Amino acid sequence: MHALTFAVAGVTLIGFALALVLMARPTFTAAPLGRIFAFAALFVIPLFAVVLGVSDHIENSKRTSFCLSCHTMEPYGRSLLVDDRSYIPAVHHQNHLVPSESTCFTCHTDYTLYGDVSAKMRGLRHVYVYYLGTIPARIKLYKPYNNRECLHCHRGARSFEEGATHTIEKETIAKIKSNQLSCLSSGCHETVHNVHNLKDVSMWKEEGK
Repeated sequence: MHALTFAVAGVTLIGFALALVLMARPTFTAAPLGRIFAFAALFVIPLFAVVLGVSDHIENSKRTSFCLSCHTMEPYGRSLLVDDRSYIPAVHHQNHLVPSESTCFTCHTDYTLYGDVSAKMRGLRHVYVYYLGTIPARIKLYKPYNNRECLHCHRGARSFEEGATHTIEKETIAKIKSNQLSCLSSGCHETVHNVHNLKDVSMWKEEGK
């Protein structure tokens, strides 16, 4: 369990204990010190617990295990274990080219809580659809994948800057960096999760699992 989770639990228990004291000795609030005590127990500590709780949840939501705890995301989790180097997420996850404990967040940094206001609103819509709506059979991105998600790791790397396919034409790498030419273009890195074809591929078994 994350250390912050223990902190949230500890603060919550303290607040609960103080509230019990006030319930057992309500006359305690008659004195100025008692009113300060009551204010801390009923307002300050609960607010502190909420702030810590939100922070803990946000950090936890960056974890791959959190993303894949949703049933809808289960095939995307399996796609990270495809034993085929043409599958871009699988190659990055299996070779620790991105942190394996935060694979999803590393490649989707503009998603829900971490994006702009519209991204946050989409996140709320996802919650609504998951619990009260109808989940679509095929999940698609709202807008084309932005090269920025690749470049925040690959920009400046020699393998990227001097790669044969990136430099075969003078303007190619400039177009990639400006997002005019998608990294996922046909003939480039076009095989991503490809979840609807997982039954036809072999899987890599992670050590210890």
